[in-house]
Parts: sequence; C-alpha cells; structure tokens
Amino acid sequence: MSGEPWNHNVHYHPRVLDAVPDDCDSALDIGCGDGTLVRKLAAKTRRVIGIDRSRSMIREARKATTDLTNASFVDSDFVDFEAKARDGEYGFICCVASLHHIDFASALTGMARMLSPGGTLMVIGLARHHTPLDWAVDLAAIPAHRVLARRHGGVTEPPGMPTQEPTMTWDDVRRTAQVLLPGSRYRRLLLWRYSLTWQKPEPLPR
Repeated sequence: MSGEPWNHNVHYHPRVLDAVPDDCDSALDIGCGDGTLVRKLAAKTRRVIGIDRSRSMIREARKATTDLTNASFVDSDFVDFEAKARDGEYGFICCVASLHHIDFASALTGMARMLSPGGTLMVIGLARHHTPLDWAVDLAAIPAHRVLARRHGGVTEPPGMPTQEPTMTWDDVRRTAQVLLPGSRYRRLLLWRYSLTWQKPEPLPR
C-alpha cells in the first residue's frame, strides 16, 4: 500500500511526470489544487508554478510546500494568468482534471502560446458520455477502480476541491484538439480520464 493519498488524478501523475522534457527550465500546473503534483514537478524542473482559482486550495498548497524554493503558487483563474504570461515562457505545461472548468478551445490556444518551442503540453481530463461505447468503457473501469482503491487504502479527495461536470464529449475533445493542436496525441484512459499530449514544433531553420 502506498503512503500517498490516492485518487484517480493521483493515479495518472506518473504519466504526467514522464512527459516532462529533459532539462526543463520551467513548468506550469493549471488547476493545481493542493499542490501535490507541483511538489513532484519541483524535482524535475528548475522552476514550477501552480495556479488555481480556489483561494482555499492555494492556501493548502502553500502550507504544504514551504520546504521547496523552486515551487510557487498563484491565486488566479486561467484567463487572468494567461493574459499576463509571456509567449513561450514554459517548457512544460500540465492540466489535470481541471480543463473542463475552463473554455476548452481558448485554454488550449493560450497554453500553446505560453509553451516554448519544443516544450510539452500534457492534459489529463474528463469528458461527457455520449455513445454506448462510452458507457461500456465506464463499466469496464469499475473493477479496476475497486482493486486500485483497495490497494491504496481507499480514495482520498482533497477537502474543498471544486467540482464541475464536463460538457464536452470524448469525441468533442479529440476532434477539437486535433484541429487546434495538430499532431497532438489523444488517448482514452481507463479510470474515467483521457490524456492529451502535444509537443510544440520548433521553428524551421531559415
């Protein structure tokens, strides 16, 4: 049994961490919640910032991260934060179970702008069921959820974490991402999540 509190988002943290580019200078976690992923990213990048529009979550994140000098937190929604960010400021941007709280298309466009050439965007997201296949995958996840929850001592969600139901379907997410981020890789994951990975192209040599 792992000593770390477990939930469906934490389960996919290793997938996010594996996507961090080597020698990453700066990272951004959008919708960072209590800062759990930010603290893990701090070991893989020189500087990491977590943003969240929930002041209570930011307070908890700061309280739990006083021993790290390369991690910081900003109390802000994505729109305000992105408006002040520089082009290409971050070598890695991630967003775990929070993109459905934001306008999907404008958020992807903003994240792409903030990402440095060659940098990586990694999204773990939720979507809405729409087809019989969606419901079949949903049912298939239940046994896996039960086994994993038992192995980790149950499901632990950070207290006060804001929740919202997704409005986009799984197909909506995949199609929109392919249009806005050509070459992005979409994958349906087992525990009611999808992953979306995109590497920003390097500029062509002149």
